[in-house]
Amino acid sequence: MNPCRRKAFKHQCGAKSPPPAGAAPKKLLVLDVDCGVDDAQALMVALGDAARARVLAITCCNGNTHVRQVADNVARVLRACGASAQVPVFLGASSPLLAKQMDASPFHGNDGLGDSPDPPDPSPVAVKEQEEHAVNALVRLAKENPGQITLIAVGPLTNVALAMRMDPDFTSRLKELYIMGGTVEARGNCTMCGEFNFAADPEAAYVVLETCSCPLLIASWEFTVRNAMPWEFYDAWTTTDTERGRFVKRISAKSTAFAREPGRGSVELFAGPGFVPCDVYAVAAALDPDFVTQWAEHSVRVELHGALTRGQMVVDWMGIMEDRPLVNARIMVQCDTARLMAMLVAAVQ
Repeated sequence: MNPCRRKAFKHQCGAKSPPPAGAAPKKLLVLDVDCGVDDAQALMVALGDAARARVLAITCCNGNTHVRQVADNVARVLRACGASAQVPVFLGASSPLLAKQMDASPFHGNDGLGDSPDPPDPSPVAVKEQEEHAVNALVRLAKENPGQITLIAVGPLTNVALAMRMDPDFTSRLKELYIMGGTVEARGNCTMCGEFNFAADPEAAYVVLETCSCPLLIASWEFTVRNAMPWEFYDAWTTTDTERGRFVKRISAKSTAFAREPGRGSVELFAGPGFVPCDVYAVAAALDPDFVTQWAEHSVRVELHGALTRGQMVVDWMGIMEDRPLVNARIMVQCDTARLMAMLVAAVQ
């Protein structure tokens, strides 16, 4: 992208200067990922907003691909962002608690990042991959930073559920937990009623929603697709002529081709076509308090036994679950997509 076009592109997307240093305390982020394409995009947004946040650690779980590949994909993202030596990476759960492994390769590719390897790097910087298990690391980091960590979970919730079982006080030590996952209207994207992250490990999602004791904020599947960005934005964004821009274009090609097929899945059926980097919405909400413009506050649960509804997040719209608090989650409804586009633009500069 030439300089004039980039300037016009930033203006069109509402890109804003980052807040002055010291304007507010930086958020401490821990991201739990199953690093597919949208996880990678979400990591880039988090790493690209150093004025507002510091990525303390990245924990990896099985989901879009197997956990060893997830860690390798995280390493690729960190290298593309020049953060290889700065952020520790922890390997976690290698399988769901009880469920069978789901296949995400038609969308994310066999390797989780579009089956598009990076060009050879003559001097790669080693990633800080740790021997400590991700679940142990989550518990330890929460103890070391009580009330300070914003945990953003954008994959199956296996690691988070195990941390909660290992330490019943784990979530009470978190500042907040953001989740990308679940459905609010039973409009599934991998089963009839289930969103991938919840359907891939329903028991883990059940544990987290039943026993979380910190503020719980959820970006559902329907929320992300109803707040899609124009494909014209995506096309301009992926022509950014930087290392990060070229990386995004490479890894996103397969999933984009899949998503742009006419009538693809449930996106166009109820939201119309558009670019939907699902996991980025949770990161954007955690970074920018003004990003979400409308919330719904309700009690939520996960269905485990239904033959057609296993893994579905069920929202108590009427407040009839007498054994639960009236509200245990804030559910995102509407957002300012101009702010989201600005974050994505900043992430590839």
